[in-house]
Amino acid sequence: MARRTPPKPPETGDFTENIIDIDVSQEMEGSFLEYAYSVIYSRALPDARDGLKPVQRRILYMMSEMGLRPEKGHVKSARVVGEVMGKLHPHGDAAIYDAMVRMAQDFSLRLPLIDGHGNFGSLDAGPAAPRYTEARLAAAALTLTDHLDEDVVDFVPNYDNQLTQPEVLPAAFPNLLVNGATGIAVGMATNMAPHNLIEVIAAARHLIDHPDATLDDLMRFVPGPDLPTGGRIVGLDGIRDAYESGRGSFKTRAKVEVEQLSARRTGLIVTELPYTVSPEKVIEKIKDAVTAKKLQGISDIMDLTDRNHGLRLVIELKNGFNPQAIIQQLYKLTPMEDSFGINNVTLVDGQPKTLGLVELLSVYVSHRIDVVRRRTAFRLRKKQDRLHLVEGMLIAILDIDEVIQIIRTSDETAAARERLIAIYDLSELQANYILELRLRQLTKFSRIELEKEQDELRREIAELERILGSESVLRALVSDELAEVAAKYGTPRRTVLLESEAVSATVAKALAATSASSKAAPLALEIADDPCWVLLSSSGQIARTSSREPLLDSGGRVKHDVFRSVIATSARGEVAAVTSAGRMLRLQVLDMPVLPPTAGLPNLAGGVPAKEFITLLKGESLVGFVPIDAVVALGTKYGVVKRVTPEYPLNREDWEVIALKDKDSVVGAAAAKDDDELVFITEQAQLLHFAASAVRPQGRTAGGMAGIKLGAGDAVLSFTVVPAGDPSAVVVTVSGSTDALPGTAPGSAKVSDFTEYPAKGRATAGVRAHRFLKGEDVLLLAWAGPGPAKAASSAGVARALPTEHGRRDGSGIPLAQSIDEIGPTLHQSAAEEPPAATSDAGADAQPMLPESAE
Repeated sequence: MARRTPPKPPETGDFTENIIDIDVSQEMEGSFLEYAYSVIYSRALPDARDGLKPVQRRILYMMSEMGLRPEKGHVKSARVVGEVMGKLHPHGDAAIYDAMVRMAQDFSLRLPLIDGHGNFGSLDAGPAAPRYTEARLAAAALTLTDHLDEDVVDFVPNYDNQLTQPEVLPAAFPNLLVNGATGIAVGMATNMAPHNLIEVIAAARHLIDHPDATLDDLMRFVPGPDLPTGGRIVGLDGIRDAYESGRGSFKTRAKVEVEQLSARRTGLIVTELPYTVSPEKVIEKIKDAVTAKKLQGISDIMDLTDRNHGLRLVIELKNGFNPQAIIQQLYKLTPMEDSFGINNVTLVDGQPKTLGLVELLSVYVSHRIDVVRRRTAFRLRKKQDRLHLVEGMLIAILDIDEVIQIIRTSDETAAARERLIAIYDLSELQANYILELRLRQLTKFSRIELEKEQDELRREIAELERILGSESVLRALVSDELAEVAAKYGTPRRTVLLESEAVSATVAKALAATSASSKAAPLALEIADDPCWVLLSSSGQIARTSSREPLLDSGGRVKHDVFRSVIATSARGEVAAVTSAGRMLRLQVLDMPVLPPTAGLPNLAGGVPAKEFITLLKGESLVGFVPIDAVVALGTKYGVVKRVTPEYPLNREDWEVIALKDKDSVVGAAAAKDDDELVFITEQAQLLHFAASAVRPQGRTAGGMAGIKLGAGDAVLSFTVVPAGDPSAVVVTVSGSTDALPGTAPGSAKVSDFTEYPAKGRATAGVRAHRFLKGEDVLLLAWAGPGPAKAASSAGVARALPTEHGRRDGSGIPLAQSIDEIGPTLHQSAAEEPPAATSDAGADAQPMLPESAE
């Protein structure tokens, strides 16, 4: 093993000792300030003029120099990062790539500056490595880098003094306000919100025209931030503070809508989140709150976000919980409500300053005016230089033979140049240009072109001098260019601004009931057992109302407004559905969709089909809804009547309420008191009604008793219950022919007062209700109950009935259209005339029966 020789100590006199005493506090202060200034100026804070940090500016400039324009193909991001790092930005490649990625994300910037191809990340995950992604400049970025070759900004050396880079970009739009900025320096930080391009440019143009504009003037154009992810901003006081002093805060909220996910399930649909809040973070916080039992009423949450439809979080709710109350809880316990603090710290002339809206726009406008002035001056110099050369060319072409003779007789180029200058009074530039002429430029056509170019140059020079000579013309030019950018790249506002918390009509009503003095009172989490109506339309739609307000007919006819069943119950109550097979099914009112409150009849277009709630057997149909706690009267096809006592099993969801004979079926079911009238109408137009007290209530397994005596081949068409002493009760019958093709129009319809038909005893044949016209031999539809009545098609479209009650001969009036259902007009006086039918959308009423039919 080799022996290590220790170093020889220096001999005395080989070096000179020089020890300097330094105050540590002063050295630390100076070094810290130097470091802080470097971070502030070279890394963290954006320039107020172009709104870019140095790394962002260098990325855009280098991509422009590489020719990565929107019409060119994408290149690997790693190539861009390498060019920027090697030539302009001597820092880590990760920092450069992170800045590049952010400028390509449409959820980070309101107007992205880089067109990325590949995985550039999301709110939940980071981007792919730079070797996997590709990029080029976005179209909007060209407006930031245009005209750099026209001496519009100063260029400074790069880190090794071998190249130059722009000190600031020309910036044809206020990028700092449009895209915002975030950065943490030493002892200070910036956090600026994005804004709408159209609004910011409108404010900038107003400031150009009115340099003494106030904050209130500018806020008419810029009412608040416009965040890339949309959402809602609640409360505008903090925004005004930020626009006035440069510091302020505001609350952002997610966009949430209540939707009916299925017939029995309600959900909250989140389509927009607060700025910088990720969906995974929201889902995680919701799950944590549900697990900790801080958040109730949520059964499931799903993330259905995709590229085609954007953000979509589905929060499924449990039955019986108030969706608006759960939304309030979500705002309180999860990031679906977030706070954004504005801190407008930016560099102005190399110094960090906190600026308000007026100051920010003033700095940008001054920069843009200076850019356009320098560009105009540069173009003027170029035009003047070109005009100088063109004028020299014209002089030479006018005496071209002499010019050629001078050149040929000269010994060298310098001598020819001096002779041309002396003879034709030319400048050195003009003489050199003449000496470099090509022979093809000496044609007559070339002279015409030069003269035309000379005139054009003089006009352009005059226009450029006019711009430089008038400050108002210069400012107007800047304003017009801003307007062009807004028209080309502007998009509608995404974020909704709210002065205060938005409260829906339902929530406002609940809040008013809770506290008349405070709108911030919490809502009841669970749905109260309030009275309501359960509705079944003739087209099979089911829904419930939010209250039990009277269902007044509004006069117009719309789709689904003919009701087969209307049951008074409560939100947490139960109703029963009766089928043609004699089965009764228990239904929870809470599961049914709620219709919004209306002034007239509710439109059941917002309901759901009954088949979503009721499973019917083969050959079975739904007869109607009945109260589950009342005595119910049933009528069958073969004339059997039964009143059922409400003693139903509590542990079953369906049961039989009548023992039917072979091929018999239930045709009608309704609650019936002892003094109500039970009405049978048969296919052969026989009508029988008698008091309900004539039928004693029976258990659910009984088979009933004789209701109406049927003739040979006859069958019951309709069984209804008419309230005792109802003066508005009517009888509606619609006749037709058994030989008619299915779906063809019925023959005639008749509406008559119920009081015209005398009561008969149970088990009798009743009286004649409709005299058939020629070609008619059967009733197709019949109904008796509170009037006036309405008719509807199977699709739920309202149809007209005769407007005159009764006819002397007992026959009906021919119908213009077919009908499939008949039901009551609720809570309308019998003296009122039924309104005429309309289209599906409830258009202007049009009579459907000609006067001659009467």
